[in-house]
Amino acid sequence: MKKVLIVDDDVAVTNYFMVFLMQTERFDSTVVNDSREVENLLEQEKFDVIMLDLDMPNVSGIDILNMIRVKRISIPVIILTGANDVDLAVKSMKRGAFDYLTKPVDDEHLIEVLDSAIEHGAMSEGIDELAETLTKDELIDKTIFEHLPTKNSEMIRLFHSADRVAKCDLSIFIWGEQGTGKESLARAIHQTSLRAKGPFIAVDGAAYRQEDFSAELFGRAKDWSGKHDEKLGFIEAASGGTLFIDNIDCLELPVQARLKRVIQNSEFYRDNSTEIIKGNVRIIVSSTRDLTTSKYRDTFSRDLLYHLMVNSIRIPPLRDRTEDIPLIVEHFLNKELIKQDRKENELTVSDELMKMLIQYNYPDNIQELQNIIACAVVGTENSVISSDSLSPYIRERITPGEVSGDFTPALLKDTITDHIERTIKYCGGNMDQAAELLGVSVDELSDHIEKN
Repeated sequence: MKKVLIVDDDVAVTNYFMVFLMQTERFDSTVVNDSREVENLLEQEKFDVIMLDLDMPNVSGIDILNMIRVKRISIPVIILTGANDVDLAVKSMKRGAFDYLTKPVDDEHLIEVLDSAIEHGAMSEGIDELAETLTKDELIDKTIFEHLPTKNSEMIRLFHSADRVAKCDLSIFIWGEQGTGKESLARAIHQTSLRAKGPFIAVDGAAYRQEDFSAELFGRAKDWSGKHDEKLGFIEAASGGTLFIDNIDCLELPVQARLKRVIQNSEFYRDNSTEIIKGNVRIIVSSTRDLTTSKYRDTFSRDLLYHLMVNSIRIPPLRDRTEDIPLIVEHFLNKELIKQDRKENELTVSDELMKMLIQYNYPDNIQELQNIIACAVVGTENSVISSDSLSPYIRERITPGEVSGDFTPALLKDTITDHIERTIKYCGGNMDQAAELLGVSVDELSDHIEKN
């Protein structure tokens, strides 16, 4: 049975939860009505999850959350409150709460949240144990994933997958939207692998003219005419380490075929040469596109894709893991303060701004949030960062739009065009993301824009 600690000064509430959970025959409940007892109890017993009221005399729920955070007690906390107050939810999330429920709580929903919290707690504990074990083996340390703070269950599973594939020497395909941290994950995998002492070279397939990229990747032999000198390619430069190729979908089919041979047989030849060279490199590639869909069948080699998909990792967009935003904000805030030679925790983010950050869509994902925080630190003159600390451009982007109750009939084609324009703006100009939200292909979306 899973052990649940219920903390609420209302005896009727705690009795109800205790009886209800006992009837499920799945949970062993401990009740505390005096919040002053919680700290000592957590030092003496281990619980799988805490149900915590916010509004209590003596020691508030927020104070208990702060204590849990300061003492680094690894336990998921479900907040209970009688007020449907988003500000309280934001405040509790900033201090590490797993979820937020309003009393009276629906019984079925409570069980769902308890199960999710317990699963999250078990996975988080597994990550900590995994990192500790690998440190002993001198393969990884606890700092490897510190630049990717999360309490999202999908991200934790992703870390497990990344650690597993890091131990082998197979190629990896990382995919996700722009700015989700694909290169950061690739670096973490390299640092975890047996190639950690070798070089890590990152290349953007979209940054080169495709007619030149072959020589950049595979190298070039000296031309008999003397027109071209010998050139070392990225594959040879990364020998003994890892080569990360971003935007793999930008490579032309002949280059894809040659890359597949490197992955499959660890051999290649330079441009202007037929001499086979044995490669000693691990290749990690990434894309913002789902290359398994039929629309890429003619532009991306199925043979190469099948090799890559054996070890594929998808990074979810930030809008799908909003519970991570307070953690990531704190991470970037302290990172920015250190960069500016200032003290950690010198600044805090106001509840008003945190609410806006949690509700925002982030077309550019983690990169965009990092830029917002950097801008906010520069624009803050006191100890609290608010929306006034942001530039007008950023403030306008993250401010939720007002929904009007007025309705004005319009031509259907004008309504469609307006909806498309709003969606593209919502996605920050990212056509791939806009097309996905609209349920059409990028080509269909582009055609509509050209015709209207």
